[in-house]
Amino acid sequence: MAAAPAEVPGIDLGARRVRDARRRRLSVMGLRVLVAILWLGSWELTTRLGWVDKFFFAQPSEIVLKLWTWITQGTELGPLWDQVFVTMQETVGGFVAGALLGVVFGVALGRSALLADVLGPYIKGMNAIPRVVVGALFAISLGLDIKSKIATAAILVFFVVFFNAFQGVREVDRNLVANARILGASNRRLTTEIIIPSALSWIIASLHTSFGLALVGAVVGELFGATAGVGELIYAAKNNFDADGVFAGMALLAAIALVAEALITALEDRLIRWRPQVVTETRI
Repeated sequence: MAAAPAEVPGIDLGARRVRDARRRRLSVMGLRVLVAILWLGSWELTTRLGWVDKFFFAQPSEIVLKLWTWITQGTELGPLWDQVFVTMQETVGGFVAGALLGVVFGVALGRSALLADVLGPYIKGMNAIPRVVVGALFAISLGLDIKSKIATAAILVFFVVFFNAFQGVREVDRNLVANARILGASNRRLTTEIIIPSALSWIIASLHTSFGLALVGAVVGELFGATAGVGELIYAAKNNFDADGVFAGMALLAAIALVAEALITALEDRLIRWRPQVVTETRI
């Protein structure tokens, strides 16, 4: 009589982990939907009962109707997708420029103690300047076209990425760097093959926050003066005391940020797939 095949503990454990992960994802999605239903439902109910004045705080059903009107009939500034496209141009331009500059300066100062000591106080001082003031300065110096919006978005992104890149370089294993030097690695290879890959987790982590800040910068720039964009759409709704329009614009910005977050997460999974997964790892 043939013996029954023995169970492989590793395979069984792996399958159980996959099932647990799938079950957790479903639970998280279900709870997210429940929170949204409770939040929007209570908001709708309190405005219908008159407990909350919908003139100031809008009403979810009216916000959805406003969005549908914008999609099907356009906005007072033109087609909705034209406004989204303008804001996305400003946001992506500022995000890319700010992220690149932040990585370059963060790695450079992280690699050079002299540069960090000399330029550190200036960077910290500039970081303390309110971003709205910087946006006003860009509006004056660069005009009200797309350049001032991109510059405002870039300056918001720069500091977040810079400080993360700087700290990521400082956290690189010094023994690894010393061993590479012993083996004859040049400064260029040391930076491109050890320093930057080791700091990549820090840099990618900063991008999750940075895109939202780039979006804020673009909208702030549009509020200073623009002829198109989601920020200008919100500004026009505010001038007309249209709370539904203001909240509809905010919902558009939130949707854009969530899509961008999903794309950045996919990029993170692709670039640092070597990173070991933590059992309790949670993503927001």
